[in-house]
Amino acid sequence: MSISHSEGQPAKRTAVVTGAGSGIGREVARQLLADGYQVVLAGRREAPLKETAADHPGAFTVACDVSRPDDVERLFAATVQRWGRVDVLFNNAGVFGPAASVDEISVDDWNATVAVNLTGSMLCAAAAVRAMKQQEPQGGRIINNGSIAAHSPRPRTVAYTVTKHALSGLTKSIELDGRGFGITCGQIDIGNTATEIMDTIGVGSGALQADGTRRVEPTFPVADAARAVLMMANMPASASVGSVVVTAAGMPFIGRG
Repeated sequence: MSISHSEGQPAKRTAVVTGAGSGIGREVARQLLADGYQVVLAGRREAPLKETAADHPGAFTVACDVSRPDDVERLFAATVQRWGRVDVLFNNAGVFGPAASVDEISVDDWNATVAVNLTGSMLCAAAAVRAMKQQEPQGGRIINNGSIAAHSPRPRTVAYTVTKHALSGLTKSIELDGRGFGITCGQIDIGNTATEIMDTIGVGSGALQADGTRRVEPTFPVADAARAVLMMANMPASASVGSVVVTAAGMPFIGRG
């Protein structure tokens, strides 16, 4: 993206990864580092971020709750101060929320899920876009981590499903509004990576299905999902990957229920 005129070689790109302390965010951060990126690892707890960074010289950790506007502004200010620009944002931080239908979920639980999954993604995208508009050369790429719940819900996941549907609208709006500034935005919708969040809904022991039964579902390695994110990040500025769906082979997504 940016060019080091003194050496005639591409300058290192800078990526911000939220939710980098575990799961998909951790693996994406590590693959970006291995690919030569300077990576800002963001998350609520410092210790898991340090574990992800593993003393890599290109890693910089910032404790950040994406639902807090001041935290997000501090995150991107620290990124620009340290490395001068933001080339890629992987908007990954998220929570699954409570297992509940619309008549059961409390307003507090609803608001807490929306605050992280939707408002947090908006706040990070807004801060990234402001940085991308101001830097030279102008532009950058935002990748939102959606979910196959953006297409088809699981039972009793109303808050999570609604936030992921809304994230699709956020992705398209950012892509449209960023056109004049060299800013692209795409969404990756991942199903059944082998991460801790899958354990919470019983994918390995029996996840609730639409017909009320429980079924052990296949998973796939998180490293494979991270490679898809890296592919999106590394597309040339002349191309935008608007949507990618990656699932475990044979999982109940197409034909779910």
